Amino acid sequence: MVFEKVTLEGNHVRLEPLSKVHRGELIEAISDGELWNLFVTLVPRIEDVDEFIESAISAHESGDGLAFATIDKISGRVIGSTRFMKANLQNKRVEIGFTFIAKSYQKTKMNTEAKLLMFTHAFEVLSLNRVELLTDYLNTTSRSAILRLGAKEEGILRNHMVMPDGRVRDSVMFSVTNHEWAGVKQNLLFKLATK
Repeated sequence: MVFEKVTLEGNHVRLEPLSKVHRGELIEAISDGELWNLFVTLVPRIEDVDEFIESAISAHESGDGLAFATIDKISGRVIGSTRFMKANLQNKRVEIGFTFIAKSYQKTKMNTEAKLLMFTHAFEVLSLNRVELLTDYLNTTSRSAILRLGAKEEGILRNHMVMPDGRVRDSVMFSVTNHEWAGVKQNLLFKLATK
């Protein structure tokens, strides 16, 4: 089993495999809010976008996962990126990460629907047992957002990563399992219907 290049599409958002064609709009998206300045995230700086895209393409080629450009269906514009990563298909698990959304699209239906599409693909197409989400312990906004999706917090990985500024970060691990998926899906569909 491998991560085929697929496009995932909902009512509000389309997830296209990330490629060089998305470069200009990706720069616009990360510039909306200067997302690279958030010390609790790993959003590429404008000058690092080419390397970010190349790294995503290489990761897919090596079987690690699949990166997407997150596209607002109404405007047709790239508003961010997200990816399946650290795939361990032998053990039927994957992480969703490197997620960022332009500031003007945060707290909208976009990220909720993107996660619905990704979870649906992971559990219903790839038949995975587990999807992991990881965030900085200090990123309380991200932690709250992950919990709102319906993921469960599993614990803190202490001294887990060295951030670009040299800070040693603790990471919080969350997951959704295949046995929980039906309830999580119902929760996400409800949120999308009522937002």
